[in-house]
Amino acid sequence: MQSTLLVIGFVYPEPNSSAAGIRMLQLIEAFQSHNYNITFATTCKKSEHAFDLESIGVKVVEIELNHSSFDAFVKTLNPAIVLFDRFMTEEQFGWRVSEHCPSALKILDTEDLHFLRKGRQKAFNSNQEIKNNFFTTDTAKREIASIYRSDLSLVISETELEILTTTYKIDSAILWYLPFMIASEHCQPRSDCKTYSERRDFVSIGNFLHPPNLDAVRYLKKDIWPCIRNVLPDVKLHVYGAYDTPNIKELHNEKEGFLIHGFVADAFEVLNAAKVLLAPLRFGAGLKGKLIQAMQSGTPSVMSSVAAEGMFGTMNPNGVIEDAMDEFVARTVALYSNASEWEAFQQQGFSVLNSRFKKDLHLTNFKNRLEELLETLETHRSQNFIGQMLSHHQMQSTKYMARWIEAKNKTL
Repeated sequence: MQSTLLVIGFVYPEPNSSAAGIRMLQLIEAFQSHNYNITFATTCKKSEHAFDLESIGVKVVEIELNHSSFDAFVKTLNPAIVLFDRFMTEEQFGWRVSEHCPSALKILDTEDLHFLRKGRQKAFNSNQEIKNNFFTTDTAKREIASIYRSDLSLVISETELEILTTTYKIDSAILWYLPFMIASEHCQPRSDCKTYSERRDFVSIGNFLHPPNLDAVRYLKKDIWPCIRNVLPDVKLHVYGAYDTPNIKELHNEKEGFLIHGFVADAFEVLNAAKVLLAPLRFGAGLKGKLIQAMQSGTPSVMSSVAAEGMFGTMNPNGVIEDAMDEFVARTVALYSNASEWEAFQQQGFSVLNSRFKKDLHLTNFKNRLEELLETLETHRSQNFIGQMLSHHQMQSTKYMARWIEAKNKTL
């Protein structure tokens, strides 16, 4: 008999638009390989770039916020596991799951630590050094509380796992390191992977709704690209990303070789044509899907330390890590012009994929952990008193606020 997984998504997954979309599909595939029957539920309307989940056998259901219809739905479905794809969905629906399916294993996929990304953004925007108060915000308190209320939280980056266990003293028993999981065949060079001599130009890629990507493109346009173009006057920078606004499109300039292309359905195609990926992110969190895609396409990267965080562990990167603008430019020009260094970085990228992100390295251990938790859930929860306490208070505050909104909506 198949077990049932309910995924409650903040949005529909868009694997061609964001790393979060890629991550969600990888999790769905992982549960399908464990023979789970999967339902994906969301309050969000389907976007033009949304993946067709039903094409891979996932049932899709639209749910409402602050509405008792979800109670009947989840009680009838009676899932063995509920996966929340961000802490906000756990806040909104976690108490309802606990009330109507108390034996369901509740898993939070943190995606990235939102409070970390927002704290770094706030520090960057105010031109300040990172301080502890950037990470004691309302967002931090909400996100940490959600982690405690969940039976297990999936953490995509080793750096973020260290922050949670060391800075916030969260018990590792309720955390699980699970990075991107890539099939073995996608950790090897494709037959059409181009060589150094077959490529030209630079590429940048990333969803423009994501503030770190938006800032990076503006940083490239204003500061970095003019310096690179002064040394390499014939090269171009091709910028790709979903949800490009009119303000972004205005950055397009043929004369400067700064070309805004917008959404691309096949990231491999554009990365495989370029010599170097540029990723000068100045704030952010989690793992960067663009760096994974660059390694898969055999494209070396020049990246900031924020972009590289959690990606390489103790291994050498598939390119250059540099934060100082002048050095970033100098190293970019040098890499673009050095075939032997470029080829070494290309091979290193495949080594990183095979050593750190191959699906087989993570899937079995994850499956075993889930089975262990399902068998010992009551004991596991009894050892997480803070989680019990937070769940108790959330069941009172969030529950009755939602009930009030629900009653108010009925009168309108």
